[in-house]
Amino acid sequence: MTSRAQNFRNVLERRKGQRDQVLTSIEKLDGTIQVDKKSLRRHEKAKGVIRQVGLKTQQQLSYNISEITSMALNTVLDSPYNLELEFVERRNKTECDIYFVRDGVRIEPYSGGGGAIDIAAFALRIASWSMQYPRTRNVLILDEPFKHLKGEETNKRMLEMVQQISKKLGIQIIMVSDERVSREATVEATDKLFESTIRKGVTKITEQ
Repeated sequence: MTSRAQNFRNVLERRKGQRDQVLTSIEKLDGTIQVDKKSLRRHEKAKGVIRQVGLKTQQQLSYNISEITSMALNTVLDSPYNLELEFVERRNKTECDIYFVRDGVRIEPYSGGGGAIDIAAFALRIASWSMQYPRTRNVLILDEPFKHLKGEETNKRMLEMVQQISKKLGIQIIMVSDERVSREATVEATDKLFESTIRKGVTKITEQ
């Protein structure tokens, strides 16, 4: 009887020890849960702040890019488009859709004609450069960026627009182009003009 009682006591003590271990583990888990809850609240708050910053950044980007590009399109074209940006979530990433807008109607940029695309592409490069921090060197080298732009008067306005942007932003624009306007108009709209000619396989560069 004594041996049985002793065995019972031993089992009871082991059970008490196991109970104490379980209670200790529960206390530790409760503490961990409380810490995790606080961390989750901080992360959710940080996520909300990041979302707000992201939205404001998108709005600022949309404003800057749309304003610069729409201004360029309106300066050069007789029947211009405005440019609009729309930020959308796809595949857990934020993507930017670009549209031409005229009279409240949105179209894909490639439906707007080559001249409008050339002007928008140039303005987007300028907008992208102007928002860089730190900025790269203030030199932009372009090879026939307006090759789809038709009409002498339209090309004259393009040259004036390029000159104004160059002076306003302090950016040097080196541009290769064929002769689409009169020599006098080209000289008036550029700081330096160089003519390239090829004779008997030899390229000759002369300053105008």
